[in-house]
Amino acid sequence: MNTRRNRGARAALVSLEADAASARGGFACMFSTADEYESALISERRAQGRYGRSYSPWPLALFGGCTLVALGAVLLWR
Repeated sequence: MNTRRNRGARAALVSLEADAASARGGFACMFSTADEYESALISERRAQGRYGRSYSPWPLALFGGCTLVALGAVLLWR
Protein backbone atom coordinates (compact mmCIF):
# COMPACT_ATOMS: atom_id res chain seq x y z
CA MET A 1 0.00 0.00 0.00
CA ASN A 2 2.81 2.36 0.79
CA THR A 3 4.40 1.95 -2.68
CA ARG A 4 1.29 3.30 -4.40
CA ARG A 5 1.48 6.45 -2.29
CA ASN A 6 5.21 6.81 -3.01
CA ARG A 7 4.64 6.50 -6.77
CA GLY A 8 2.04 9.28 -6.69
CA ALA A 9 4.32 11.49 -4.61
CA ARG A 10 7.26 10.70 -6.86
CA ALA A 11 5.25 11.55 -9.99
CA ALA A 12 4.08 14.81 -8.42
CA LEU A 13 7.66 15.68 -7.47
CA VAL A 14 8.98 14.95 -10.97
CA SER A 15 6.17 17.01 -12.47
CA LEU A 16 6.89 19.88 -10.09
CA GLU A 17 10.60 19.79 -10.94
CA ALA A 18 9.81 19.85 -14.66
CA ASP A 19 7.48 22.82 -14.17
CA ALA A 20 10.14 24.67 -12.16
CA ALA A 21 12.77 24.07 -14.86
CA SER A 22 10.33 25.31 -17.49
CA ALA A 23 9.57 28.44 -15.46
CA ARG A 24 13.28 29.19 -14.99
CA GLY A 25 13.77 28.92 -18.73
CA GLY A 26 11.05 31.52 -19.28
CA PHE A 27 12.96 34.08 -17.25
CA ALA A 28 16.19 33.67 -19.20
CA CYS A 29 17.37 36.85 -20.86
CA MET A 30 18.32 36.74 -24.51
CA PHE A 31 20.84 39.58 -24.03
CA SER A 32 24.20 39.00 -22.40
CA THR A 33 24.80 42.64 -21.46
CA ALA A 34 22.76 45.73 -20.75
CA ASP A 35 24.33 47.42 -23.79
CA GLU A 36 22.92 44.73 -26.09
CA TYR A 37 19.49 45.15 -24.53
CA GLU A 38 19.51 48.94 -24.87
CA SER A 39 20.74 48.74 -28.46
CA ALA A 40 17.95 46.34 -29.39
CA LEU A 41 15.40 48.47 -27.56
CA ILE A 42 16.47 51.64 -29.37
CA SER A 43 16.47 49.83 -32.72
CA GLU A 44 12.95 48.56 -32.10
CA ARG A 45 11.69 51.99 -31.07
CA ARG A 46 13.27 53.58 -34.14
CA ALA A 47 11.53 50.99 -36.30
CA GLN A 48 8.24 51.96 -34.65
CA GLY A 49 8.91 55.63 -35.40
CA ARG A 50 9.08 56.81 -31.80
CA TYR A 51 12.23 58.88 -32.32
CA GLY A 52 10.94 60.84 -35.29
CA ARG A 53 11.40 64.58 -35.38
CA SER A 54 8.40 66.62 -34.45
CA TYR A 55 8.64 70.23 -35.49
CA SER A 56 7.08 72.62 -33.03
CA PRO A 57 6.42 76.28 -33.74
CA TRP A 58 7.10 77.27 -30.11
CA PRO A 59 10.88 77.79 -30.28
CA LEU A 60 10.54 80.10 -33.27
CA ALA A 61 7.68 82.01 -31.63
CA LEU A 62 9.66 82.44 -28.40
CA PHE A 63 12.69 83.66 -30.32
CA GLY A 64 10.55 86.18 -32.18
CA GLY A 65 8.95 87.36 -28.92
CA CYS A 66 12.28 87.79 -27.19
CA THR A 67 13.62 89.68 -30.20
CA LEU A 68 10.66 92.07 -30.09
CA VAL A 69 11.12 92.64 -26.35
CA ALA A 70 14.83 93.34 -26.81
CA LEU A 71 14.12 95.69 -29.71
CA GLY A 72 11.48 97.48 -27.65
CA ALA A 73 13.88 97.89 -24.74
CA VAL A 74 16.59 99.30 -27.02
CA LEU A 75 14.17 101.78 -28.60
CA LEU A 76 12.73 102.77 -25.22
CA TRP A 77 16.14 103.53 -23.64
CA ARG A 78 17.47 105.34 -26.65
